[in-house]
Amino acid sequence: MRFRIFPKKPLLFVLGGFLALTGLATLTWPGKGEPPSASSPVSSQIVASPVASEAPGNTSGPAPSSSPPQEGTPPLRSIEALRNKSRVDAQIQFYQERISQNPEEVRNYHLLATYYIRKARESGDIAYYLLAETTLQKALEVKKEDYDVLKYLAAVYLSKHQFKEALALAKKLRELRPEDYLNYGTMGDALVELGEYDQAEEAIQTMVQLKPGLVSYSRASYLRELRGDVEGAIGLMEMAVRTANPRESEAVSWCLTQLGHLYFNKGELSKADEHYARALRVFPKYHYALAGKGGVEAAKKNYPEALHWYKQAIAVIPLPEFVTALGDVYQKMGDLQEAKKQYDLMEYIGLLSKINQVVYNRDLALFYADHDIKLKEALELALKELEFRKDNIYTSDAIAWAYYKNGQFQEARKAIAQSLRLGTQDARLFFHAGMIYYKLGERDKAVAYLGRALSTNPYFHVIYADVAEKTLAEIKMQ
Repeated sequence: MRFRIFPKKPLLFVLGGFLALTGLATLTWPGKGEPPSASSPVSSQIVASPVASEAPGNTSGPAPSSSPPQEGTPPLRSIEALRNKSRVDAQIQFYQERISQNPEEVRNYHLLATYYIRKARESGDIAYYLLAETTLQKALEVKKEDYDVLKYLAAVYLSKHQFKEALALAKKLRELRPEDYLNYGTMGDALVELGEYDQAEEAIQTMVQLKPGLVSYSRASYLRELRGDVEGAIGLMEMAVRTANPRESEAVSWCLTQLGHLYFNKGELSKADEHYARALRVFPKYHYALAGKGGVEAAKKNYPEALHWYKQAIAVIPLPEFVTALGDVYQKMGDLQEAKKQYDLMEYIGLLSKINQVVYNRDLALFYADHDIKLKEALELALKELEFRKDNIYTSDAIAWAYYKNGQFQEARKAIAQSLRLGTQDARLFFHAGMIYYKLGERDKAVAYLGRALSTNPYFHVIYADVAEKTLAEIKMQ
């Protein structure tokens, strides 16, 4: 029986092992917000994976997740891949030599690109995505319009935030093979990043119909989350876990970590911690789960423990959000010198990303705005993000917050309205809205949004949650 993931007014339940959803058979659903790109899923992905960039820049709760590992590439089946990265290096060298010996064999090019992508995921070194792209372009010189090569190339475009290019290529591939469900995943990921949420739902609905399972349910979960249906998002991510191949330990761990984030964003710390712990049992040293544990401990004000977990995550891959979160914990502890070291490192990572032609405008804009540094540049970076993700709600949020920090409150009002349009249940969005309306003198709206931020997740940010509470009390005393 065919079922729809995105009905109008959905009610999620499980019946006989199948997901059933009641409601009108349309793709219009209740409002919701954004992250893991179904990315996110979540970081970049191998073939048609959700993009990691969609998550908002929450630096003190659980870090935004990367995209779930996908089919179509050698998976990270165990922690050995993290402990012994030389195995991937050996494969890279092997296929480099194979290409030298037989430059006309296309398969060697896309296998080499696969290992470059895997190396990028393992190391956090985005330069490997550029090597993957170069390798795939060379493959197309050998065999023009090779289907598998083009599919990998679309994934690389997603990783580099070239969303329009990824979408155009995925549409082309869909015309060639409309039965290939991964093309709809790539389309959905790109459309989410571009803020075309209705079209993204259509693409992911088709993906679910063609291939119900982890890669489709996880994307549908994220879209539910964006629309504000958190319980529906949790249900779908649980379906993703149940349908996952248990041998794909990284993929299972990714889903469990996403469940941890969903519970954390509801303020349910014990359930969040439980899912991060499960993720680490499945895939020890999984960096997003380690950072999630750090976020839980920071929320509990167990700052030394939070430092421990964030440092472990950074030891695996020093992602910008982990580094910033570590700095925020140091700042909360009053160790401003250590905090500055982490913030300086965050800026350096942003600079390297720019040199390597990978765009982190939104992350860096939020970092600057959150920490009241380089505020003019924060606004410039946020506005520049419009070139890549014009109608994305988290782009609008970054712009709103940067305008706010620059004292341009009317402009901030317009942008925050766009970020709230899906009904996303994100405490950080509500906090930004409340602070903007407070500066505009709209007391009732400020109280409402600051109250929603704290009721949605009183632990939404290790620094700004306290600011929300104090500001709300201040307004009520006026």
